[in-house]
Amino acid sequence: MADVIASARAEGRTLLTEVESKQLLADAGIPVAMAQLATTAGEAVRIADDLGYPVVMKVVSPDIAHKSDVGGVVVNLADAEALQAAHGEMMARVQEAAPNASILGVAVQSMAPQGAEVIVGATTDPQFGPVMMFGLGGVFVEVLKDVAFRIVPLEPRDARQMVREIKGLPILQGVRGQAPADLEALEALILQVSAFMAAHPEVAELDLNPVFAYEEGVLAVDARVVLAEPVGADDVSGVEVSA
Repeated sequence: MADVIASARAEGRTLLTEVESKQLLADAGIPVAMAQLATTAGEAVRIADDLGYPVVMKVVSPDIAHKSDVGGVVVNLADAEALQAAHGEMMARVQEAAPNASILGVAVQSMAPQGAEVIVGATTDPQFGPVMMFGLGGVFVEVLKDVAFRIVPLEPRDARQMVREIKGLPILQGVRGQAPADLEALEALILQVSAFMAAHPEVAELDLNPVFAYEEGVLAVDARVVLAEPVGADDVSGVEVSA
């Protein structure tokens, strides 16, 4: 965990790549769909061959916070030929949309089964410190703004209340024949993220969006972590208060 943060600090970055973000969170026991970095189309194919198709491919850049906004996400790639074609097309789109962005490569990950989409996030308020957010994920969070907030650290009752106070709760409980989501797993994830934020003041923001909630378990398929600005010149790792 310290290595990921130290590497970003050494490069003068506060925005971690998706690969770095997921590694950081996985090390903390948070369920994420792991992604591997490929610097060429050929390397992406080799990774996908090892993972098994279908796969998802996303652009990796320290200058691009929201990959979908620049056409930097392609899902459901069924074979090597489709991946190679998508790689070239995606790079062209991204370079047109963000011509000054530094492109490190692409992240390749297995295509996760679809589940109910939620968002679990945290940000740092200047007065209150870390604040947790939960709501319906994907485009719903931007359109409906149906979210619940709590100040870190959370107790189990806080997580339970957050899940149940959003207006979209019936979607998670199962509507029109859909399977209900694992609400206890969602509560556990919220508590894990709360504990992570409480233990790591060097993290300023964290977004898991979307998180797929299944009948059993949850999985964050996208992750974004932003570090706090270093406090002092000799704050190399970004960890001043706790590890």
